[in-house]
Amino acid sequence: MSAIYLDCNATSPLDPEVREVLLRQLSAEYGNEGSRTHEFGTRSKQAVQKARDQVAAVVGANRDEVTFTSGATESDNLAILGLRSTGREQGKLHVVTSAIEHKAVLEPCDALEREGFHVTRLAVEPGGFVNPEAIRKVLRPDTLLVSVMQVNNETGVRQPIAEIAELLKDHDAYFHTDAAQGFGKDLETLRNPRIDLISISGHKLYAPMGVGALIARRRGYDRPPLRPLAYGGGQERGLRPGTLPVALIVALGAAAEIAARDHAVRRERCRQMRQQALSALSPLDLKLTGDQALVADHVLNLAFPGLDSEALMVALKDLVAISNGSACTSSSYAPSHVLRAMGMSDDEANACVRISWCHLTPKVDWEGVAKRIQMLR
Repeated sequence: MSAIYLDCNATSPLDPEVREVLLRQLSAEYGNEGSRTHEFGTRSKQAVQKARDQVAAVVGANRDEVTFTSGATESDNLAILGLRSTGREQGKLHVVTSAIEHKAVLEPCDALEREGFHVTRLAVEPGGFVNPEAIRKVLRPDTLLVSVMQVNNETGVRQPIAEIAELLKDHDAYFHTDAAQGFGKDLETLRNPRIDLISISGHKLYAPMGVGALIARRRGYDRPPLRPLAYGGGQERGLRPGTLPVALIVALGAAAEIAARDHAVRRERCRQMRQQALSALSPLDLKLTGDQALVADHVLNLAFPGLDSEALMVALKDLVAISNGSACTSSSYAPSHVLRAMGMSDDEANACVRISWCHLTPKVDWEGVAKRIQMLR
């Protein structure tokens, strides 16, 4: 019997309905959506436009506010680095972000800093969330951008996006959120019109790897003044050149629509699994990471006193596949920057593992997992 996959925050399984859409598009429709001289291109263009509508509908945006990318990392880079020319032109060289962001946000901010921008990286509360008041205190007239993720990928802690949006209502700064972990799962938050830029990733939403989107909302008639990071071809209104991967985009659109349709059922399934996990593991004197009132239903970040995360993962590898941090930094043995930002010591951070599941996860033998952990002590 193979291990049950419990690392859905790293990447999710492909939803069966999405798989059908993807395979149908790959096998029956192969036109370039930029080809305007024949029906194959026309059908592909129509399929891409439908996908724009499907993605936009999840957050209450318009189709022309959706730019397709290769995933949230590219979207984050486009949102952050795409504003630097405007920042220089307007003399707005201040950026605010948090210390627990994904590297796809932190590293573009580092790049801006090397180019003369001032970046404020806010500490977080011990519960793993940014205090909106801390953002209010550091806002300046020359603040160009505030970038705070929707849901932390390691801890599952939901960030106070609505509160941040409210405090920015009288400020011109652009508000960006990396929504890779929350898009299609926490619906209402991203419908706030004060959120200017939203990064999403298909493979966190039961769609294939290699596709994502940046949603850039207008303010009135004005689009966020993004400049492209690459050139050639003029696709996506000149913002993101390159032949569009129509099949991947169509699959992302389907995944977005299904996520909105089945939102309540999926959430309840994840809640039940969380309850089952905690019921079996709580007697082992576990230590949960983050403010549990804010943690998403599909994630547990935890530690068992006296057990190292590496030893724990090895001991459980034939039962469950879990991780001890972001997949993007898993090749490094350095303690998690997220957990360190929450005030943990290196030893405390190195003891933590992340367990993440979804509506497609089969039944887990949590009692068996608990017994295996007990044997390690």
